[in-house]
Amino acid sequence: MIHTTPKLICSIFSLMLLFIGCKNPNKNIPFELKEGDLLFQDTGTDDIDNAIKSVTATAFSKNYSHIGMAMQTKGIWFVIEAIPEKGITKTPLQDFLNRNKNNQNKSRTTVARLDENYQKHIPKAIEYGIKRLNIPYDKVFLWDDNSYYCSELVYKMFSYQDLKNIPMPFKNQPMTFKDSTGNTSASWTAYYKQLNQPIPEGDIGTNPNLMAGSPHLDFIYDYTK
Repeated sequence: MIHTTPKLICSIFSLMLLFIGCKNPNKNIPFELKEGDLLFQDTGTDDIDNAIKSVTATAFSKNYSHIGMAMQTKGIWFVIEAIPEKGITKTPLQDFLNRNKNNQNKSRTTVARLDENYQKHIPKAIEYGIKRLNIPYDKVFLWDDNSYYCSELVYKMFSYQDLKNIPMPFKNQPMTFKDSTGNTSASWTAYYKQLNQPIPEGDIGTNPNLMAGSPHLDFIYDYTK
């Protein structure tokens, strides 16, 4: 039989508190944005937003149709992003969050952070985006032209760098504009007809839902909660 003393009980209790604290290190720590955080956004329900989501949904992510990267200038937060009409722009964070809200008036935005291996590459990624401010938005979603769509910009912020012995944090793959029925949606057909461009079915590309499934990302905050 083991005899306990007040001193021993106190020691055991202290160890239990330490163990609990180690298991929940961030329990009471408020969310703080960090440069290089990726802001995934559900941009709404118009025809093209729904068309993007219908052909890019994955088992992990179904609703993201836009992505940008957080950065600071003189203590003020911005999001580097590629958006229609403006092209590559440095958008004030609050404007980005206010752009798309749910019926509870909360931003349909989720924040993900790249793992430690990629943090040292964030400054050059941001530099890449800043150097390309005002370049037009890629309405046709082509990979090798002189314009960018949102996920293409974020992908190339890293692909242009020498990442040494670590892989690219994101994938690209042949694009499809066909939905789960195997047919090209009427929205995409109308969209490319208006642009007078062929649908780039099978061309290389990426998208926010595909990027959200990266094993190198940790989703850390949801503005809708």
